[in-house]
Amino acid sequence: MAENIQLSLALCRIAFYTCFRKLCCKGPPSPRPEYDVVCIGLSGAGKSTLISRLCSEGLDGIVPTAGFSIKAVAFPKAVLNVKELGGADNIKKYWSRYYQGSQGVVFILDSTVSDEKMEACRSELHLALQHPQLCTLPFLILANHQDSPAARSVPEIKKYFELEPLARGKRWIFQGSSINNMEAVRESFSQFISLLEEKELQSSRI
Repeated sequence: MAENIQLSLALCRIAFYTCFRKLCCKGPPSPRPEYDVVCIGLSGAGKSTLISRLCSEGLDGIVPTAGFSIKAVAFPKAVLNVKELGGADNIKKYWSRYYQGSQGVVFILDSTVSDEKMEACRSELHLALQHPQLCTLPFLILANHQDSPAARSVPEIKKYFELEPLARGKRWIFQGSSINNMEAVRESFSQFISLLEEKELQSSRI
């Protein structure tokens, strides 16, 4: 009888320990993949502001990026190490020096600029899409400041940029953005991360 009681107690302890491990002793979550992406666009496009908001940082004291800055932006599916390059004319000519190692490109433009500056945006985007170090990478193109009454619509800008002839199998996303609608911005980045995952999977099969 005593042996049966001891055996029952032992089985109860084992069951309790198993339940305890399952409920309270879960291992650390699997690490999220990280991707290195470069963020480019003309000065005043709002690159620093959007990235700061994605990092849940305050907007006080934001100034145009001189050179470059790097921030880790966490998303549910991945972490993006975003290298933002300054868009001033004296910096822009050195962009290509910072392309090496990039796995994707974020291009941000101001939807409210003059025709002349919009043409400059178009030219810079075309150069990036055809650059040897970027031409096979996924692109996220954001037409920023869509909340402004002066903003051109996304379809209008997309048509003006004439990107289709440059696609050639490239995967890219072209969407509007605004700091007043960060939920939509995050959704755009989530779609971009899916492209990065697909690109990495294709590379691993080669």
